[in-house]
Amino acid sequence: MDDRTFVTLMGLVPRSALSWAVGALTRAPAPAALHQAAMRSFARSYGVDLSEAERPIEGYRRFSDFFSRALKPGARPVDPDPRSVVSPVDGTVSEAGRVEAGSCLQAKGIRYPVDRLLGDAELARAFADGGSFATLYLSPRDYHRVHAPLAGRVVASRYVRGEFWPVNPATVRNKEALFCLNERLVTLLETDLGRCAVVMVGATCVGRMRSAYDDRLTHAGQAEGVRTYAPPIALAKGTELGRFEMGSTVIVLFEPGRVRWEGWLQAGATVRMGQRIGGIG
Repeated sequence: MDDRTFVTLMGLVPRSALSWAVGALTRAPAPAALHQAAMRSFARSYGVDLSEAERPIEGYRRFSDFFSRALKPGARPVDPDPRSVVSPVDGTVSEAGRVEAGSCLQAKGIRYPVDRLLGDAELARAFADGGSFATLYLSPRDYHRVHAPLAGRVVASRYVRGEFWPVNPATVRNKEALFCLNERLVTLLETDLGRCAVVMVGATCVGRMRSAYDDRLTHAGQAEGVRTYAPPIALAKGTELGRFEMGSTVIVLFEPGRVRWEGWLQAGATVRMGQRIGGIG
């Protein structure tokens, strides 16, 4: 099946209902043996490295707990250089570069506006015309928690309602402004490099997105809008910001002239949480 046919067929699928059903199924009570069989089958199919998981398979009561599992202490060392920016996730680089004329590159021939991504035109101006962005795709095999790319303070968050399109490479290459269509959870950090936005983008079959710094933040029945934090919530570099209960994409934005990405941070490169991906520009 070619990419365009896949996207056309996904347009016919009741994506919201499907995502709700899959999410409910991953959280549903079931005999332990059934859940464990599903986890083992998933791990084999996608090549999940179970040796890194905080617990053995038997330690997870539900599939969603396994999917959003923590890792063993030390499994992802965080680059200690105070001038470095680290990857917030394990994943693959979709695109990375500069914001141009208020938009980011999604794929060849497709750009999307930052104000639509963030759901906030005023905030978007902080990153427009020269800001740095990196789009990181989390496949099913990846670790699905999201961490702070540098030390800072959470000053606000915004939940934006949206659709549930897949965010796999086929859809990214063919669906206009994809990341602006799907639901998003935006975390705004104030850092020594200015403002940084970490955007968690939902997708088809994403059971939930959860915040680690505010337990009220989950897309399940949540009202759209902004939360502000006074005082701000201080976080060290590498501190968990949130998690996906199924996989998706994270987009990181910095103000102009603040961050210089490493030269290898290009489409197709793999990253691990805590790995240096940039530094002070």
